[in-house]
Amino acid sequence: MKILIQNGRVLDPASGLDKQGDVAVAAGRVIAIGRTPPDFQPARTIDATGCIVLPGLVDLAARLREPGHEHEGMLESEMSAAVAGGVTSLVCPPDTDPVLDEPGLVEMLKFRAEKLHQARLFPLGALTRGLAGEVLTEMAELTESGCVGFGQAEVPLASTQVLQRALQYAATFGYTVWLRPQELHLGKGVAASGPLATRLGLSGIPVAAETIALHTIFELLKTTGARVHLCRLSSAAGVQLVRQAKAEGLKVSCDVSINSLLLTDTDIGYFDSRARLSPPLRQQRDRDALLAALADGTIDALVSDHNPVDEDAKTLPFAEAEPGATGLELLAGIALKWSRDHGVPMDRAFATVTSEPARVLGSALGTFAASAGRLVEGGVADLCVFDPADAWTIAPGALRSQGTHTPFSGYELPGRVRCTLVGGIVAFERG
Repeated sequence: MKILIQNGRVLDPASGLDKQGDVAVAAGRVIAIGRTPPDFQPARTIDATGCIVLPGLVDLAARLREPGHEHEGMLESEMSAAVAGGVTSLVCPPDTDPVLDEPGLVEMLKFRAEKLHQARLFPLGALTRGLAGEVLTEMAELTESGCVGFGQAEVPLASTQVLQRALQYAATFGYTVWLRPQELHLGKGVAASGPLATRLGLSGIPVAAETIALHTIFELLKTTGARVHLCRLSSAAGVQLVRQAKAEGLKVSCDVSINSLLLTDTDIGYFDSRARLSPPLRQQRDRDALLAALADGTIDALVSDHNPVDEDAKTLPFAEAEPGATGLELLAGIALKWSRDHGVPMDRAFATVTSEPARVLGSALGTFAASAGRLVEGGVADLCVFDPADAWTIAPGALRSQGTHTPFSGYELPGRVRCTLVGGIVAFERG
């Protein structure tokens, strides 16, 4: 279908493009920016007056809960939430049930996602069979079936030797290992260690749980030469270690969740289970370090950390509640809020949810890699029309995700997605 998006502010953070103009789409690709070809006859015109026309968002951390946890999130509902949030490409971790450790499971999940004709799904394969931390998976076969990397999701590896072997194997074939830095034994609490956790009587997770894991990973990277993506950094000390590792030339990238970027442990309030998250919300000094690191590029990407949890698992005492929150529909609005509240240039803010996460994925995206997270002539028409003046209040009834719990409930976000195109087809349009 030929579509003309008129009168929008066209923004491509990767190239620095920022101008008023039209975007013409045909055969699933962007054929013109800032001008309309004289022979172009659109079948549909979208008025983007007052809106920003962006590349579709790329989210590096989104649990879809299928297969195995359909009571918390169906693929249909979570993919619908993704396009409602302007997310056109997302990475899901391997901790489904069954675990994504066999090619057939990955192919089935990708087939189900493709049948929905909504966001593009890029699964991570399990690093070890059953995420048990003992035997490595067949990474080559999983890559052929569509995996863009390998990880352990929320399951820390107990054996440093297994991690070393995994990194050696991954380095040999150019695969990326995705790790959430958390030491197995220190990471068993329910809140960040500190005065608040002590006062509330909650078991704490110290910063050392993150830094010990980071030290181990970086030492192994020095000997293996592997590439690692660190998932959801949460502390000021962790930021400093990543900054040092990048300065030393290690092949490291990392992301931070929307929760850790804007919230602190005080948002737990009086045992609010909506703030029961993994990693836990830390103190203000940690949040401030994360804000600065995302702005200066030490942290590469901002992620939704979407993890829908059903009502029964959330409405429990804080320590017993399942960690997780919905986030796909909040990612664009929180990027804009971060930009406005902290003086971050808009192109940098949106780069962290478009071109930067696409760069992290790199060649793993295959033929889609050249234009993922970008708005360029000839590129795939994955686009987001975002209204920066459409302020809205986050409430369970306003979300499409099956999981409606979020620590941002009641917050006002400054902007909202009006329309999302995936492959040149309108996948979402707000009425």
